[in-house]
Amino acid sequence: MIKITFLPMNQTVDVEVGSTLLEAAHLYDIPLEGACEGSLACSTCHVVVQPAWYDSLEPAEEDEEDMLDKAFGLTSTSRLACQIVLDEAMDGLIVTIPTYSVNISVDKKKGIGS
Repeated sequence: MIKITFLPMNQTVDVEVGSTLLEAAHLYDIPLEGACEGSLACSTCHVVVQPAWYDSLEPAEEDEEDMLDKAFGLTSTSRLACQIVLDEAMDGLIVTIPTYSVNISVDKKKGIGS
């Protein structure tokens, strides 16, 4: 088990190594949507990784970068939580959940962005 802290709620949780950050958030009812359930088809699990931790993560692949381009409030340390597989070296990881996310499939049904 490793500890992960989610901001701004300042909630630290114990998480199984090998799970994704999105799975960890859902396990503890952290308000991180993940509308596509981790299939890399949306940006609703966008998190901002604290800079001290960012370089220790595996680099984002091109598909993740493409989805991140659709995320609101993108930063230089933004990642998709569904793509961060937790390992022992991530014990103490701190991420911030942005206050707003975009769910393109739901927004299109509502007529937003069309």
